[in-house]
Amino acid sequence: MQKGGAVYMKTNALRSVVYNGVTSDLIMRVQQHRNKYYPDSFTTKYNATILVYYACYSTIQEAILEEKRIKGGSRKQKMQLINSMNPSWEDLWDKEVSKW
Repeated sequence: MQKGGAVYMKTNALRSVVYNGVTSDLIMRVQQHRNKYYPDSFTTKYNATILVYYACYSTIQEAILEEKRIKGGSRKQKMQLINSMNPSWEDLWDKEVSKW
């Protein structure tokens, strides 16, 4: 049985960095970022704890392909993707995901 996946993007309070990742467990992964579980990671170093975008896929393989496509794009393209879902760049963890 295949497990689904999710692509997500995080930023910091100044909105000066955008990090994107892929996971098979969005809730656990976002909690790890918020709690700075990996102290040497990019998200910890740049305090990228705000979830501004996510998309869920039926398989992890689909999610990995989408993450690679996003990573290959420009910052402008990433910002457009975020704006299409979350124009005010609110923390979707507080607004949606933590309530799942």
